[in-house]
Amino acid sequence: MRTFAIIVLGLLTAACGFHLRGEAKLPFRTLYIDMPSNSTLAIALKRYIVAGTDTRLVKTAAGAQAIFSVVSEERSKDILSYGASGQVTELRLRYRLEFRVRDAKGRDYVPRSKIRLSRDISYSSTQLLAKESEEALQYRDMESDMVQQIMRRLAAAPAEPIGIAPKAKNAPAG
Repeated sequence: MRTFAIIVLGLLTAACGFHLRGEAKLPFRTLYIDMPSNSTLAIALKRYIVAGTDTRLVKTAAGAQAIFSVVSEERSKDILSYGASGQVTELRLRYRLEFRVRDAKGRDYVPRSKIRLSRDISYSSTQLLAKESEEALQYRDMESDMVQQIMRRLAAAPAEPIGIAPKAKNAPAG
């Protein structure tokens, strides 16, 4: 009976279209990431590309089919609410990234794109160390979400870069 239940469950799962994510298919064979090497976002992105794709990372832009470059990266914190005594009780953490992916000729695989993430957290001045720790954890979580969104955009990039193609030489009139 148990074997029958396992077989039925397996068939039902297969019939619904479920399958493991597997490797992401990026439209370029080699990629250069133009970010400071000590950036935690760069480290996470490189790790994900190496482990989850067949795209190879290269050390120089000259040897890359595509160049991932960050236009801007910003982390900020805004006050959402104050308590009755005028002390901060809630914060909103924001993480914004603007990037593009281009080839060596400047044509875009992914034109300038923005990703904006935010998280709301409670705040208490009496638990300062715990709240700082929670804030760091939330930023790390947003960074992980950022890498996932970048990977989805890279996987959706066209196989050929978009942009002005080199001018064709005029054929002789005949």
